[in-house]
Amino acid sequence: MANSTDVEEDKYRYLLKGEEEKNTKWKFGAPPNYDVVNKLFEQGRTKIWPPESLGEKVQNLVKTWEMEMFHKTDLNDYKTVDLKNYTFSLNGRKPITLEEKRKRFGGGYIPLLQTSMPKELRGYDPDKETADSSHRAFTTTFPRGFALEVLHVYSGPPVIVYKFRHWGYMEGPFNGHAPTGDLVEFYGMAIFETDESMKVVKVEFFYDPGELIGGLLKGPKLESSSQVEGLGSACPILRNTG
Repeated sequence: MANSTDVEEDKYRYLLKGEEEKNTKWKFGAPPNYDVVNKLFEQGRTKIWPPESLGEKVQNLVKTWEMEMFHKTDLNDYKTVDLKNYTFSLNGRKPITLEEKRKRFGGGYIPLLQTSMPKELRGYDPDKETADSSHRAFTTTFPRGFALEVLHVYSGPPVIVYKFRHWGYMEGPFNGHAPTGDLVEFYGMAIFETDESMKVVKVEFFYDPGELIGGLLKGPKLESSSQVEGLGSACPILRNTG
């Protein structure tokens, strides 16, 4: 099995390899490989930031933060955030700590899909999912990954405010719906507050999760679980999450 010293440098993420990562505990036993989603990103991005620009630095910080949140299992291995002071919130909800986020939601996509919509109207109910089941659902429906680009940076550190776009192609089933092959995307705003060491101490996201989920429910309902399983084998190691 590969270790962090065997992994090639990623152009858009750091903290994946080197001596400081040699003892990192990875969710799938080894550092994630982003080659597939990086290709999707390069083919579909609408903004190319100049090297060493504020936009490039913010984009790489966000991608690295996302990688740690999804793929590092030990909080002590997180290097983008201040473990003692870090909080996360979505759409103005009460901020929660890393420990609270892990205890309440288990991590992964669940904290990013919180909704106040009545349960009977939810096309996808994050309250019924786990970090693993949600990760499996999205890596199955987006076998080439779910790419992220930073479109505009309104202010730099210590209070980074930026606009982003997330996108992928629905090439696998989702929640019992057949794949459509369509582009699914959504836009949002985020605030990352950092300390003097550029550690993230506060994250706030503002977007409509329904914009994402709605795009994944357009395909016809699959009649049986065997149909779902037959269409959903594109990403067995659950890594290309971008």
